[in-house]
Amino acid sequence: MFDRDFWELASYIVTVIGLPAAIAIFLFEQRKERANEEDEVYQLLANAYNDFLKVVIDNPDLRLRSKEPTPDLTPEQRERMLAIFDLLISLLERAYLTAWSPDMTPAQARRWNSWEDFMREWIRRDDFYFRLPELLKGEDPEFADYLRRLAADERGTPIAAP
Repeated sequence: MFDRDFWELASYIVTVIGLPAAIAIFLFEQRKERANEEDEVYQLLANAYNDFLKVVIDNPDLRLRSKEPTPDLTPEQRERMLAIFDLLISLLERAYLTAWSPDMTPAQARRWNSWEDFMREWIRRDDFYFRLPELLKGEDPEFADYLRRLAADERGTPIAAP
């Protein structure tokens, strides 16, 4: 039915067309899977930031969304504010460690820009900005340097490194 020449031709077709096509499909699927994983990480971080904003909303007396410092805080309010800022630094550091890289694709850069916008927004808040030296103690050194550069860019004054 099928002779040796048929099988030889079939093996050439597989070698010349099938194998490269299989490799291309595999690489395409791998790239798509990586993009899906990056989207998932971004979504998890965005959800964490939304949860953080719920904490901010639950503490209206601290006026955390205003640029000006909240006057006349009680010791309990100062403690809550510091704890909330610790949560924020932790979240921003997690975003930096998982989403930032020096050689981002355009899609990664778009996602990262939203995180940088959040960082800049909080840096413009005096209560947060003036606590940065204390908040950045013990954090990832590259993240701390990145946030210091943003603060210097945003406020015009560099923050001292520890």
